[in-house]
Amino acid sequence: MDSIQTNIFQIVILIFSVVIHEVAHGLVALRLGDETAKNAGRLTLNPVSHIDPIGSVLLPLVLVLTGSPFLIGWAKPVPYNPLNLHKDYKYGPVKVALAGPGTNLGVALIMGLIIRAFGSFLGPVIVLLLGQIVFINVLLAVFNLMPIPPLDGSKLLTLFLPPKYSYLLQGIGVGGILFVFLFLFLFSGVIFGNTTMIVSLILGVPIS
Repeated sequence: MDSIQTNIFQIVILIFSVVIHEVAHGLVALRLGDETAKNAGRLTLNPVSHIDPIGSVLLPLVLVLTGSPFLIGWAKPVPYNPLNLHKDYKYGPVKVALAGPGTNLGVALIMGLIIRAFGSFLGPVIVLLLGQIVFINVLLAVFNLMPIPPLDGSKLLTLFLPPKYSYLLQGIGVGGILFVFLFLFLFSGVIFGNTTMIVSLILGVPIS
């Protein structure tokens, strides 16, 4: 595959990976009693319902065109109301938050197992493509677990912070994306390093 085909494949995989990430949030919320995402028509794998013009298209395209060593992005957040999580008020928001990264890691593990079990029969091109799926999904999981609002990792802090500071943190909302970009600019090596370490463990081979 040439570089253009590889880049197109990476963007397609990124889009579908962020879609299943968001759908997972909505499905767990539904399981815990909240139908907000269901009623909004967001429990679908149709990318049109989830694509964010900046996070799903513009940012990945800029990263590809600038030769970035990694590809990251996001979809429109699936709406949910934590007050409706009547099956688990205390830990429900954390379960909803972890559903997205957990699903991405699950996809990475499945693809990694396929590579390990059948890689010698699939051929180098297929193995390369499956490896891209592993890397992108692990990267999304690591990225989203950063404890910066509005990313999923910030929800974990609600387990440890006093309610006053927890509400203050979550009140940052989408404005926190500025801090996310700042973190990416200053510490992208941390995200990339943790991602390559996890991918290496999944695939059983060192990744550089």
